[in-house]
Amino acid sequence: MGTNQMVSENVPKIIGLLVLLSIATLVSAADECSAVTTLVSTCSTFITYGSPDPFPGSPCCDAMMSLDLISDSIDSRRYVCRCLMSVITTYNPNGTAIATLPGFCGVSFGFTVDPNTDCNL
Repeated sequence: MGTNQMVSENVPKIIGLLVLLSIATLVSAADECSAVTTLVSTCSTFITYGSPDPFPGSPCCDAMMSLDLISDSIDSRRYVCRCLMSVITTYNPNGTAIATLPGFCGVSFGFTVDPNTDCNL
């Protein structure tokens, strides 16, 4: 068996592996966004009805603290930002209540939580 034949036989395997790695990356990204969505959903009563106000130590604020911890690098902060913008769209028209959560909970994600925020900055 020649070198060219070995290479040509392995090309489909290599392409398959690259496709699998790409899919795994996308699934991982979706998982992270679902984690952000799950954390924000802890605050769904406040987001939907406007009360009760979350306070430090409440499950909602604990979730916001977790988001703050996830946002520990520029890339992760951008990703959390994009996920939050998606969540704001989901909760429309009450999505703007999400913007008030960091203030109630005493956290700062390093970006403004607002439907018009550019997460790439």
